[in-house]
Amino acid sequence: TGSCYQKNLVDAGMWGKKINVQQHMVEGSKWIELDERLARQDDEKIVYKNYASAFFGTPLQSILVANRIDTLIVSGCVTSGCIRATVVDGVSSGYRVIVPKQCVGDRHEVPHEANLFDIDTKYGDVVDVEEVIGFLNGLT
Repeated sequence: TGSCYQKNLVDAGMWGKKINVQQHMVEGSKWIELDERLARQDDEKIVYKNYASAFFGTPLQSILVANRIDTLIVSGCVTSGCIRATVVDGVSSGYRVIVPKQCVGDRHEVPHEANLFDIDTKYGDVVDVEEVIGFLNGLT
């Protein structure tokens, strides 16, 4: 998932008034493009979100259920915002949630580390990225 807003930011709601990063994350902007190093396949769905959780107001839950997904690997930023919100909603929806610690980031180290600790303690598994890669390689 990734954040994307209409050019007039009508879909950014109150969050758009609180922080101004949304003004750059609009349809057609380079800021919403996926990094080509991810090597996205044509059959992989992109879900755009407007708020912190990838679940809120998106079809993500339906896509996961339809594809019988039971485990989520959550990466990106911001650890104390979007990552945490998605992890909490994911575990609340019954998924096993894994966060590769080298694949998330935050504006400051203190909230980053505090949220990784909290996620690992209560909501999901914060693990080394090599462990995640080993898991994924074992699926093929």
